[in-house]
Amino acid sequence: MLDPSSSEEESDGIVEEESKEAMAPQAGSRISPSRTSESSGGLAPSSSSRSSARPTSPSPSAASEEKEDLEKMQREEEDRKKKLQLYVFVMRCVAYPFNAKQPTDMARRQQKITKQQLQQTKDRFQAFLNGDTQIVADEAFINAVQSFNEVFLKSDRVAKMVQSGGFSANDFREVFKRHIEKRVRSLPEIDGLSKETVLSSWMAKFDTIYRGDEDPRKAQQRMTASAASELILSKDQLYEMFQNILGIKKFEHQLLYQACQLDNLDEQAAQIRRELDGRLQMADQIARGGKFPKFVSKEMEAMFIEELKSSVNQLMANLESMPVSKGGEFKLQKLKRGHNTSIIDMGQEDENTLSKSDVVLSFTLEVVIMEVVGLKSLAPNRIVYCTMEVEGGEKLQTDQAEASKPTWGTQGDFTTTHPLPGVKVKLFTESTGVLALEDKELGRVVLHPTPNSPKQSELHKMTVTKACPDHDLRIKLAIRMDKPQNMKHCGYLWAFGKNVWKRWKKRFFVLVQVSQYTFAMCSYREKKSEPQELLQLDGYTVDYSDPQPGLDGGRAFFNAVKEGDTVIFASDDEQDRILWVQAMYRATGQSHKPVPPTQVQKLNSKGGASAQMDAPISQFYADRAQKHGMDEFISANPCSFDHASLFEMVQRLTLDHRLNDTFCCLGWFSPGQVFVLDEYCARNGVRGCHRHLCYLRDLLERAESGAIIDPTLLHYSFAFCASHVHGNRPDGLSTVKVDEKERFEDIKERLRVILENQIVNFRYCFPFGRPEGALKATLSLLERVLMKDIATPVPPEEVKGVIRKCLEQAAQLNYERIKEYATIEGKKREMFEHPVFCLASQVMDLTIQNVGRLVTPAKKLEETIRLAELVIEVLQQNQEHHAEAFAWWTDLMVEHAENFLALYAIDMDAALEIQSPESWDSFPLFQLLNDFLRTDYHLCNGKFHKHLQDLYAPLVVRYVDLMESSIAQSIHKGFERESWEPVNNGSGTSEDLFWKLEALQTFIRDLHWPEEEFAKHLESRIQLMSSNMIENCVKRTRMAFESKLTKSSKSTDFRISPTLCTMFNVMVDAKDQSAKLCAMEMGQEKQYHTQIDELIEESVKDMIQFLVAKFVVILESVLAKISRYDEGTLFSSFLSFTVKAASKYVDVPKPGMDVADGYVTFVRHSQDILRDKVNEEVYIERLFDQWYTATMNLLGTWLTERMEQQLHVYQLKILIRITKKKYRDFRLQGVLDSTLNSKMYDTVRNRLTIEEATASVREGGMQGISMKDSDEEDEDDD
Repeated sequence: MLDPSSSEEESDGIVEEESKEAMAPQAGSRISPSRTSESSGGLAPSSSSRSSARPTSPSPSAASEEKEDLEKMQREEEDRKKKLQLYVFVMRCVAYPFNAKQPTDMARRQQKITKQQLQQTKDRFQAFLNGDTQIVADEAFINAVQSFNEVFLKSDRVAKMVQSGGFSANDFREVFKRHIEKRVRSLPEIDGLSKETVLSSWMAKFDTIYRGDEDPRKAQQRMTASAASELILSKDQLYEMFQNILGIKKFEHQLLYQACQLDNLDEQAAQIRRELDGRLQMADQIARGGKFPKFVSKEMEAMFIEELKSSVNQLMANLESMPVSKGGEFKLQKLKRGHNTSIIDMGQEDENTLSKSDVVLSFTLEVVIMEVVGLKSLAPNRIVYCTMEVEGGEKLQTDQAEASKPTWGTQGDFTTTHPLPGVKVKLFTESTGVLALEDKELGRVVLHPTPNSPKQSELHKMTVTKACPDHDLRIKLAIRMDKPQNMKHCGYLWAFGKNVWKRWKKRFFVLVQVSQYTFAMCSYREKKSEPQELLQLDGYTVDYSDPQPGLDGGRAFFNAVKEGDTVIFASDDEQDRILWVQAMYRATGQSHKPVPPTQVQKLNSKGGASAQMDAPISQFYADRAQKHGMDEFISANPCSFDHASLFEMVQRLTLDHRLNDTFCCLGWFSPGQVFVLDEYCARNGVRGCHRHLCYLRDLLERAESGAIIDPTLLHYSFAFCASHVHGNRPDGLSTVKVDEKERFEDIKERLRVILENQIVNFRYCFPFGRPEGALKATLSLLERVLMKDIATPVPPEEVKGVIRKCLEQAAQLNYERIKEYATIEGKKREMFEHPVFCLASQVMDLTIQNVGRLVTPAKKLEETIRLAELVIEVLQQNQEHHAEAFAWWTDLMVEHAENFLALYAIDMDAALEIQSPESWDSFPLFQLLNDFLRTDYHLCNGKFHKHLQDLYAPLVVRYVDLMESSIAQSIHKGFERESWEPVNNGSGTSEDLFWKLEALQTFIRDLHWPEEEFAKHLESRIQLMSSNMIENCVKRTRMAFESKLTKSSKSTDFRISPTLCTMFNVMVDAKDQSAKLCAMEMGQEKQYHTQIDELIEESVKDMIQFLVAKFVVILESVLAKISRYDEGTLFSSFLSFTVKAASKYVDVPKPGMDVADGYVTFVRHSQDILRDKVNEEVYIERLFDQWYTATMNLLGTWLTERMEQQLHVYQLKILIRITKKKYRDFRLQGVLDSTLNSKMYDTVRNRLTIEEATASVREGGMQGISMKDSDEEDEDDD
């Protein structure tokens, strides 16, 4: 932007050139520079060329086109002039604000997201998911980003919102934060790592992904700069903004700025005073002429005039409260608007009459003494110095200098209240006499400076004393006298008046501003602080005048006229007169602008350029503006314009500019825009209701075209208008125009329609709850719009009815949208899967259409499940992002969800009807829907949920029946063909049985049937069935075990087969499975589990008994073999004789040891097999206990039967070996000592010990076999 105070040579050359081009075609007409610089620069030449080439008889179409072009050009020219005039008014508001300030409490707006930035964000998140970044993340965060990318970033609703300018980067961040909070809360607790830390870490990673490779410092700098421009703007920034808004060119602004003297605060204050005076006159004209606007009541006409005057008086009070000494810096001052009910009446002079003591001036003087010239009589080494004083003030002294070089450069600062002070400077030299008391004065000079005096240093002749022989003594000094802020002009004038200055005499005059509305023309004498005479300028009109005959002195005349009084002034030159008239014109506040007649003559003469140099610079800029066609905009009377329509235009253009800038404003103006619009309304009397009605209309138009508008903003403006129309006086105006009321009713209806439409489309107007709080504000605004007046609240049922109707439509709309989305998604999937995908697109489309007509039941079910996922997603998003807004109407949201699900139920029922009765593929659909519904407090066991249960209850019952029949058949057939090969924890049949039972129970459990009674029935049914099936399995296994054992060998050749162990394992597995499948929960009696557990225990007990009996039979067979050696039998005597005879010649093997070894081997092998193959330790220990006890009892019984007989040595050896090995082996297998050292064992051991002692004294002895423990024997045995 060009600096208003900068040199204009360059821009002036451009203006001159453009102006010549524009004026060349038509000398008598003036075409604006903006038209010539844009499109109309070639207007006249092109028209002349068309006229030369035009045929003699033009066609009607060509003539009509030419006429349309001409009309279009005229409209454009009128629009341009209107904008230029509007810009003049706006510039004045910016230059001197006295009613408004830039608000600092407005919410800071974030930068909006563009389509390019959205695509860039998508690419960055996709790159992270593809692993193309260096960001380290865990699986949970990657899943969260994946979900955010699919659900949010790729959403069509987000793309539409971005296109309408309603999304900011902060919205993206908040949605992600809300998205991950639920995920983080669901994560398990980790010691030393809080979930807040996880959340902060995830957000930091999100920021890193979102920022990408950008330098965060640059982004921060951009954010800081944008935030600053969003808060407080300087004057230059405001000018530039409204140049862009109104389409004003830089050089046009420069011309207007200089010609309007916007940098001259006095001129702006005077302009305001003239405007306010004109508004008062306009109010009087309306009252006299009776041309009132049409009000809703006739009594409001008188009130209207009072309001006009009251508003003007308030502006006068505001202006009066502005400090007179306001500096040139741009500072927006807070207005003292208090409860000041006094009305300033400019016509009552007596109330505001000034006295001489009211006029107070304070001047600052700077006296700089440079050097003394002509000092020759003193010796070069003599010391000289100067003193300076302002009469009535203190005296200052310079430094000392030698007479050969009397230079100082010393500055003295003084303050005085005298407009014509006396400054006295004296030159001294130090006295050399011993008795001298004072220094010797060489000369002095007395000056009377004014604020208009030259500021540069000058030589002044000094008045020398008698003691100084240097008569040509001069001093070089500079005096700078600053002009106080309340002194507007000063200088010498000739004056003559009726009441004051009654003699035609030259006096020193000062134009003093006492307050914003009070100015005085004061004449002063030298060395006086109070004016000699003064003239209060209230009510006077200043203008140029011709020389007055009989008045000698003065060349350029002007006068100040008031009814009954005329004061004549005259200056010594024309430029001084122009400056005085301009200053007094600003002070009087008159509407008539004086035009210097001599200046006009000079401008019209040939030597205008040289004559113009004598005029003040303000006149120079005014002449330039007039030359370029700007004078009509500058000199236009603001009171003659319809500011309501002008403000409507500037507000509309400002809103367009605001919505198209880089901020996500949602219709809110920036602080600078608010400030200018506020100042414009206050300064030009734009009614608040009109302002907000226009604002509402513009906002509604933008909302209807797709822009995102903050409903809080709409609510604010609507509440203001409603309060005004219903007489609540929000801005102090009690009058209501008919036009305002009609427009309000029209806007109210439009607003109601838009709000209802937004509620119907709440998922698309406020996607993912953005903008934050907008939906809640929309509902609140709808409730306000439905009110008949501002006092009577609307009945809750009426509001509820409207919202219910909207949500019913929303359910229909949302379901149609997701159904359409699912259809498109399905067709895309079909297209990619179709075998003719490689063909041309037309062929593919036809094929897809044909495939779409032939939908199979499985395909239909797949589509229904996908549609269910979308339905659940929509309901979850509604709950997550929109439920808070509908907190007061929770029941309506529940109804909306039920209506939404009811629409889905139609498609679901149709899909299930075509499914095969033997197909169970639809259960995932039930699980999907039921898992969502049962966790929702409002939808659980709701209308749709019950319909879903009624639909699936028969299917579940039938499925359970069929599964029961199938399992029973598989048990029957399985056990018939069972090979009892080990499979996992049991046999093949048992494993299949338990898997099916567990799968069925898991299926029923995963259904999570919501109806408690039916759920208990299913659970009881499954447990009863499981109990029956396990009972059948146990019984069949026991029977098979008994049969297998019966058919096996009874000698020591018997080996425990894996099949027997498998049967044991089946029992063990059956017991484990029964605890899971047959146990009742919820504190009820575990009846099924108890019954089947008892059965298993009995069966296992029987199986152990069968096996122990088998072991006893084997031991009996061994004992039967050695029973042949019983004492007293023929076989025993013969066998003993044979062995003794043979042993004399050869080594005869120990008879009977193979029997003992065979039995010991059998026992050890059986123990190892059972220990290795059977899975239940308790059963093994029980079996070993019973096995040991039974066989030991058998040995004891066998020995007891032979109590009277002596055991054969071979019997003794076998029994000792069997007993010792059995004891040792069972001890190693973990049989308890209490069982091992039983009474029967002691009996057997004692008998064998006694028998051993008896046999040892016989011939041959025991040959090393003994009941005593021996390591050698153990090694030999092993």
